[in-house]
Amino acid sequence: MAERSLIRALRGGNSTKIVTLNGKKLKKMPSALEKLTGLRSLDLQNNQIPKMCPQLSTLTQLTFLNLGNNLLEEVPEEMKYLTSLKKLHLFGNRISKFASGVCDGLQNLILLNLNNNKLTWLPEEVGRLRSLMYLSLNCNQLTSIPRKLCFLKNLLELYLNYNQLSRIPEDIKYLKKLQRLSVARNNIEFLPEEFCDLKKLRVLDVAGNIIQIFPSGFQHMKLREFYCEGNPLFRKQPIYAGQQEDLWNLREITARFIMNQLEERNSFIMNAIEEYPDIKDKISQGQKCAICEKSFLTTWLECVQFVHPSKTWKISKNLKLIPLRVLLCSQRCFCQRGPNVFGIA
Repeated sequence: MAERSLIRALRGGNSTKIVTLNGKKLKKMPSALEKLTGLRSLDLQNNQIPKMCPQLSTLTQLTFLNLGNNLLEEVPEEMKYLTSLKKLHLFGNRISKFASGVCDGLQNLILLNLNNNKLTWLPEEVGRLRSLMYLSLNCNQLTSIPRKLCFLKNLLELYLNYNQLSRIPEDIKYLKKLQRLSVARNNIEFLPEEFCDLKKLRVLDVAGNIIQIFPSGFQHMKLREFYCEGNPLFRKQPIYAGQQEDLWNLREITARFIMNQLEERNSFIMNAIEEYPDIKDKISQGQKCAICEKSFLTTWLECVQFVHPSKTWKISKNLKLIPLRVLLCSQRCFCQRGPNVFGIA
């Protein structure tokens, strides 16, 4: 059957745009496909193909390639010659690495599906896939997200379910167009404060992680769907933090004075700090108190504030309150907190 399908395609010559050899028990890619230089779509899923044949580098008009459910062990180097490729499916293989330089030629790639493989890491060169809009990496063994992935400025949807991620990098904030993020069933402990900069995010799935608390400002995100079941979220049965007197060192006192003067636009302080870039950098790491809204540097109390999820969100069943991480600058502010703010022991 595979031979007949291929013969028919070859008879069509350059007029052949689509070839489907799905589930034909192929053990190698037919090298005769190189003659179909006008081919646009090639479906070779559900076979037993262990590698890509070099001859297919002639298929420079190919826009769709499906090699799902085969025996590939790497994203092959030959892919870089398929410069028109827009959709690439490599799910259900044995892929554990990317061949060097493979991303260089895939500048038009919009969709990449690598679900159900054996990836333990991603190379930084994935950041070269500048047209990528949909990236799916479910059911691999990834332990981290490379920094360069966070600079895919056109990325709309990112799927990382069922991996071994322990954190989301702060650089996630640069995915300005991201609309859907799914990181269910990982080992993620928290979302960074920068996560709230994802203004376009509409769907977030963090179910089945080990998150206890969400960043301050999370409740203001414009989500439409939010799923967080299976996380050990803080409940409204907290233990109060022990009371103690505020004791600030000289550096903290100085830092608070400078930061608050900068907020008041004190021209003398603003001009003076320009002469000390190291101090300016340190000051930029300051936080704001959730009660008095004044700035502080290192002395703080970590608390949890419980807020109701937005009524416009579609949410996990039984989610009544969202625990948010808030920082207070002093015991004085802690004593002035509202009824939904609690200390964390």
